[in-house]
Amino acid sequence: MNKPRILVVEDETDIRRFLRLALEREDMTVFEAGDALQARIDAASRQPDLIVLDLGLPDDDGKAVIRDVRGWSSAPIIVLSARESEAEKVAALESGADDYLVKPFGVPELVARVRAQLRRASLAGARGQASAIVRFGDIEVNLATHEVARGSEAVHLTPIEFRLLATLVRGQGKVLTHRQLLIDVWGPGHASRSHYVRVYMANLRQKLEEQPARPRHLVTELQVGYRLAGIVESS
Repeated sequence: MNKPRILVVEDETDIRRFLRLALEREDMTVFEAGDALQARIDAASRQPDLIVLDLGLPDDDGKAVIRDVRGWSSAPIIVLSARESEAEKVAALESGADDYLVKPFGVPELVARVRAQLRRASLAGARGQASAIVRFGDIEVNLATHEVARGSEAVHLTPIEFRLLATLVRGQGKVLTHRQLLIDVWGPGHASRSHYVRVYMANLRQKLEEQPARPRHLVTELQVGYRLAGIVESS
């Protein structure tokens, strides 16, 4: 099996080398770039399986790099940045990033997020298209028939609840912002009504989570959106 190829884009040399060592210990091949220009060159020439990207680069903003790479590549991008405002997180995710981790960070969390994104990308590549049936925990979702089951019991979802769940399923673990969910589920005219997502997410958790107040699968991320965690099988 080929080692995952990771491009680390970080202008601080010590952090960049630290990230390289941490990922190489996890049996990954790592390439380094210290600025936006080199990041664009390496993303095109190295064809990485995943990119870890700092936003504060000396020659350009990292969000511009994300938008450029997204023009031709679907490789997962994890932002690793000291910028912790909600506006920055939302802007990076809507530029095309798949996840956002704030500095300082723990290596185990970074590695876990890298592996989760690699699994998502591998699954999407292997299937070629969204699978009809997806399972996470004891939940089974049939995207073709709109049927949902928890264990052996059928779960009734309203049409909007199902559209919200299906959007998260198709995201395969990617963080989806409130705005993205509102546009996909309710339409562009509702893009500013973030309370819709909170209300319907609470409903989904009540129906699908074992402990709705401590969800394992319908996870709030970064205070700006949600992701579906724990997909273990699809067919």
